Amino acid sequence: MTLIKTISGIRGTIGGYISDSLNPMDIVRYTTAYAQFIDGKKIVVGRDCRRSGLMVHNIVVGTLMGMGYDVVDIGCVSTPTTSLAVLSTGADGGIIITASHNPVDWNALKLLNRHGEYLNVVDYQKILSYAENGRFNYADVYRLGKLTNDNSFHHQHINAVLNLNLVDVAAIRNRKFRVCVDTINSVGSIILPELFQALNVDFVIINGNHTGDFTHNPDLHEKNLHGIIDKMKKDCFDLGIVVDSDVDSVAFICEDGTLFGEEYTLVAAADYVLSQTPGHVVSDISCTRALRDVTQKYGGRFYTSTVGESNVTEKMKEVGAVIGGDGNGGIIYPELHYGRDALVGIALILTRLAQTKCTLKELRNTLPDYKIIRNHIDLTSDTDVDSIFMEVKERFVKDTSASINDIDGLKIDYPDRWVHLRKSNTEPVVRVYSEAETIEHADDLGNQLMRFFYNLQKDQLLRSKILRH
Repeated sequence: MTLIKTISGIRGTIGGYISDSLNPMDIVRYTTAYAQFIDGKKIVVGRDCRRSGLMVHNIVVGTLMGMGYDVVDIGCVSTPTTSLAVLSTGADGGIIITASHNPVDWNALKLLNRHGEYLNVVDYQKILSYAENGRFNYADVYRLGKLTNDNSFHHQHINAVLNLNLVDVAAIRNRKFRVCVDTINSVGSIILPELFQALNVDFVIINGNHTGDFTHNPDLHEKNLHGIIDKMKKDCFDLGIVVDSDVDSVAFICEDGTLFGEEYTLVAAADYVLSQTPGHVVSDISCTRALRDVTQKYGGRFYTSTVGESNVTEKMKEVGAVIGGDGNGGIIYPELHYGRDALVGIALILTRLAQTKCTLKELRNTLPDYKIIRNHIDLTSDTDVDSIFMEVKERFVKDTSASINDIDGLKIDYPDRWVHLRKSNTEPVVRVYSEAETIEHADDLGNQLMRFFYNLQKDQLLRSKILRH
């Protein structure tokens, strides 16, 4: 069982022992610590549709009310919808109950501030400190919070997207797109049909019930998308669209069933936004170089941050970026709000296609072409990741052709390729991303680093066994 506490939320597998997983006792503990940190009067709560959602939701709502908070329960909604609801209700914060791209046995508490944005690392450390201290003061019977149910916020979210200056509703309606959509049995099947109806988009949804029984892993990786890829190849669609369980990330599939590339979601959106409103762009350090190239094409500056939505948004605010996000299909467009939003991504890409009258494949061919490979290394409880990273750094710092960046894991950057190793914020793994101009070079570089890491991990395990005996 697993419990991970990072800026990406309090995240874990459901069930198990206290402090080892996301179980009722730990849900109460971290919800209470969050409420104590916020020190306000009203909290918005939304969730995705995964199997454990109702159980976690009931504990969270009851705990907040027990802390004296009024709760606005907005039901099964997307993560960006919850962010906007915090803003529109004037709440002091929000909790989104979702494990996003994680499998069905996971869930998480994603924590928002009064701006509807993820808490930063300093705020999270305070909450973890409160949770460890455990000196909580609950409300007496006369100060218990009240519960309000409001299911209108997905309508407000859609209207806000349609009213953005760079979303050309008329052009999209006139293009009369036909799309295939995979909503992975979650809230995408609730909100996306209404968006498409408003845009006069003909759509076919697969995995379209919202039972939370995911037909496949909700991660947007190619290995999970065979269902929609096969349907795209058999039937006639203009494009395919895939969202994760809480609809903050989106990937596209070209009309011939080939992947557009989830890392190119942000690249394509940025290319359109920068063509209309030149400026700066921010992504996390693992994003494709294509985003840098597109930014520079329009005269802007490209900045990177450590991985994590709050880190990206902080850097965006610092440099006044016009768009930002990550390589996992997440688009942050400040004209609406500072949070990843699949609806914004869909609307911007459809606008680009409608205005240029091109296909998705043709759009992809206009963008810089790099090949990125995403791998991971499973971690054991005995793995000392930091010491392994130090040994890897010592090995490659001698290579004068590479620059080393260790602000978030370890990125080894060559003129024509790069590889990034980083401990995940959401799973017990080290992510290994590598990119080059050819798939072979990207694969070779990634495999080289993975073999080196595995060998060091094996040596560590051997040494620990010797010490124990």
